[in-house]
Amino acid sequence: MSEDTHENSDKPRLNNAEIVTLRNLVTVRDHASGPAEAPVTLVEYGNFGCIQCGRAYPVIKEVQRLLGDNLRFVFRHFPTVQTHPHSLRAAEAAEAGAEQGRFWEMHDELLTHQEALEDRDLSRYARRIGLDVERFAHDMAENTFLTQIETDYQRALFDEHVTGTPTFYINEIRYTGATDLEGLLDAIKQADPDGQIQMPERAHGLRSVLGRLRGGANR
Repeated sequence: MSEDTHENSDKPRLNNAEIVTLRNLVTVRDHASGPAEAPVTLVEYGNFGCIQCGRAYPVIKEVQRLLGDNLRFVFRHFPTVQTHPHSLRAAEAAEAGAEQGRFWEMHDELLTHQEALEDRDLSRYARRIGLDVERFAHDMAENTFLTQIETDYQRALFDEHVTGTPTFYINEIRYTGATDLEGLLDAIKQADPDGQIQMPERAHGLRSVLGRLRGGANR
């Protein structure tokens, strides 16, 4: 897990008519927030140590808030330890949280505290979100989820040709536009040809929302 060439500059862009589709479709194994029947599914290949993922995190949270049950968000691990040495252990911590039904709580802790991903920090987050800390410590010590994470990484690398993070797919089509609120909402709207999603009014404070999100991402 040593390859990370983000800024994804080599990715084909949809507006150049070259479309990259998701090969490993979303299944019940995935970590998904939102209903399976949502008209749009947003998949992120992410890395808890990646600064760009940290900046995208509050934007995605706002998209989720605005769209509610019209969006299903899926997070897949793509830890790159050469450039982000704590990313693999952070992914293990997220899976240990998932084993106790707290994946998203741990996901949020990791992305909002990217500067502190040592094992002692991970244990602190486990306590904070209410995990059984002895069970968590055992899973981390035994690398219970390491093989699963490594297998998923290899599938992302060789099946999807993911080379950096964050990499997004919207309804199984790779998204290469700007990772900001306006860009994501526009792309989601385009992925909803039946018009099932009622988009928020752009005139009601969108720019102030964007400013707030950028400020939060730079904390």
